[in-house]
Amino acid sequence: MLYTQDRTEQRKFLAAAWEKFLAKQLLDPLEDQLTQVIKIHPEYHSLIKDIESDYFPEQGEVNPFLHINLHLSLREQLSINQPHGIQEIYQKILKKNQDSHQTEHQMMDCIAEMIFSAQKNNAPMDHQAYLQCLKSICR
Repeated sequence: MLYTQDRTEQRKFLAAAWEKFLAKQLLDPLEDQLTQVIKIHPEYHSLIKDIESDYFPEQGEVNPFLHINLHLSLREQLSINQPHGIQEIYQKILKKNQDSHQTEHQMMDCIAEMIFSAQKNNAPMDHQAYLQCLKSICR
């Protein structure tokens, strides 16, 4: 159910997975992946159940639902090495800063930039610009 364009449905799925985790219920593989990300973000634990809140980046707010989904997207890219070479880039960044969570956050900034640019310009996502952004972190 996570793969939907409906914001409310996505948030419900994420919140339900977290509730199942807290209740020590059996999780399916996607729910397990989501809860692994939520676990490393204690600042979001109390926010996950509030699926109606809006978050305003221009006011310094981080959308926990978007943040968790960006982690999940990056991890999916890494698992299949798409775009090609992303695993190597990840390893270079990880070697540089020695922190897997920080590495993911740096790379997620590039994903967010690609999505924002595509939406702003009403254009397809620019995967070459995404890779260039990732490579710039390695330098």
